[in-house]
Amino acid sequence: MSATNRTDAQQRADAIGVFNRELNRLESEQVLQLSEPQRSRLHEHQQALLAQYRAAFDIDQNSQARQLSLGMQIASFLGALALAASVFFLFYQFWGLFGELAQVTILLSASLLSFGLTLAVQRRDSSGYFSKLAALVAFACFVLNIVMLGQIFNITPSDKALLPWAAYALLLAYTTQARVLLAAGIVCVLGFIAARVGTWGGIYWLGFGERPENFLPAAALIFALPLVISQRRYDGFAVLYRVFGLLALFLPLLVLGNWGNGSYLELEPDVIENSYQLLGFVSAALVIWLGVRRNWSDVVNTGLTFFVIFFYTKLFDWWWASMPKYLFFLLLGLSAVLILLILRRLRSANGLLGGSAA
Repeated sequence: MSATNRTDAQQRADAIGVFNRELNRLESEQVLQLSEPQRSRLHEHQQALLAQYRAAFDIDQNSQARQLSLGMQIASFLGALALAASVFFLFYQFWGLFGELAQVTILLSASLLSFGLTLAVQRRDSSGYFSKLAALVAFACFVLNIVMLGQIFNITPSDKALLPWAAYALLLAYTTQARVLLAAGIVCVLGFIAARVGTWGGIYWLGFGERPENFLPAAALIFALPLVISQRRYDGFAVLYRVFGLLALFLPLLVLGNWGNGSYLELEPDVIENSYQLLGFVSAALVIWLGVRRNWSDVVNTGLTFFVIFFYTKLFDWWWASMPKYLFFLLLGLSAVLILLILRRLRSANGLLGGSAA
């Protein structure tokens, strides 16, 4: 099957390298011997695949190239932050020197030019590092545009500004395959939905964080989106949707499990806290089960992390005040050992099931 994104191409290239090393071992051990025509056809096929992947996805050919790619990603991200900060402070340094018409013209020009620069770089940059850097700068210009136009025309701050920010971040993310911008767009969507739900609940939109339940509808939407709209062509996008959706689910549950007064429910705080603690355990267990079933390691890890957090938080509530500290931490250590044993048993059972299915 042909690769649809850089991750698939990189995995196929790595598999070719592993296959060739194992083939050399088998031949040296005289277990398998390919004829010269077979070896020639195999080599030509592999080289054609690797050339195709290098041209389309700029894959790393070895471990040294992979390490350099990581350094390039970090440099690209830090460079984008620095350039965005430079644009921000440049505006504020000289902003008072311009009239209102000039200010509006500069803001609109900055957004349009930065977007055009992103598209131009994206067409010429096969690696994607420079186009992602330009896209982050373009997003910073757009956010600055909305904020400062609101100040110029004395527009009351509103959660509606999160919508164009989200739309622009998602547009740039899908254009340049920038996961940082996808994360920014998801955060904007989460903030907007939470603010809307809070407004419907009768609170001012800036106070939406006072009711953690405002994030639960957004969590369901974000988590379900890659199930409805395939993200196969975009490297790592589905993982970000799932992880951010789970964070928007578990963090409110964790907060409400320890702060019942933040709930919309008109019940005693202790009842609310115990209910959300139980819901947190059940949700984490279901998420782990779903992740194992769908082979989503990111979902399994996120669910397991919050299951442990809920578990340790409950142990703290039960025994921190009444138990000697050495005994409390001994209990935590033993519980960690118990979790490891359970996970090892689950891993072994999963391997047996996989072997049976195979």
